[in-house]
Amino acid sequence: MQTDLTELAQNISAVERETGLSKDVLRMWERRYGFPKPARDDNGERQYTLAETAKLRAIKRLMDIGARPGKIIGLSLDQLNALADARAPLRREAAAPSTERDIVSMLIAHDVGTLQRVLAQWLMREGLQRFVVDTLAPMNRLVGEAWMRGELHVFEEHAYSEQVQATLRGAINTFPRHGGHPRVLLTTLPSEHHALGLLMVEALLVAEGAQCVSLGPQLPLDDIRLAAAAHGSDIVALSFSSAFPVRQAAESLARLRRHLPSSLALWAGGDMTRRVRKTLPGVLLLPDLGGCVGALRAWRASNAPTPAA
Repeated sequence: MQTDLTELAQNISAVERETGLSKDVLRMWERRYGFPKPARDDNGERQYTLAETAKLRAIKRLMDIGARPGKIIGLSLDQLNALADARAPLRREAAAPSTERDIVSMLIAHDVGTLQRVLAQWLMREGLQRFVVDTLAPMNRLVGEAWMRGELHVFEEHAYSEQVQATLRGAINTFPRHGGHPRVLLTTLPSEHHALGLLMVEALLVAEGAQCVSLGPQLPLDDIRLAAAAHGSDIVALSFSSAFPVRQAAESLARLRRHLPSSLALWAGGDMTRRVRKTLPGVLLLPDLGGCVGALRAWRASNAPTPAA
């Protein structure tokens, strides 16, 4: 029997997990666009219908391929899905060979053992940096799109993320942790709970000999400042998913920049940075994952010791 999407309801934390949209974004859209329109339970907590959650997932899917929420939020679920299908298939087919598309089949079949072996084989064949940029990045999009289309359940997407993270951590731990520079602090802001991007950046940087300290997601601004000082960091690198509000990111980065030493570099990367339309003084924007390698090499070139006369 088909579930009536108007019968069941979820709280805001469940919707955040289901859609990848933060609570702050959900509340902001409610005020700004009048959608979603959650009911309230006896305790005053927001309750979202499954129909609203499905539409939010479709919006997030389109945001991941460059759409602005204000332009699409008034569309119906059918219209959103049709628009996403019109934009995504060509890119998905071009970017994903059959072995990558098979990942979705493994997840649907709950074949974690095969997934582990495939990831390990790709890593050994390609090397860590190529594996991250050429294989994982498009595969993450592929899995994310399957999730947003409803082909994967949340637990199946989580199984994928856990296996990828385990593969990356194993590879990262093979690199020596000796002293040296630059020392890079990796984290996200408090309302950004996506951690996979951080781990992918760490993998790219450790392969270049950088000393990385990853503190995971959702670190308050003042703790970022304290951690940077405690670890003697040369660079603070923050990751932002596509749904993170641009204005909130810009304000937080400006505040953090004011409270960090001028000698300490501040990097911001991830899909959100593609939507930033103005320069953020003192902040290096890295919308492309592989750009962090070039940024690291540029940092070393500009901070190389001056030869003695």
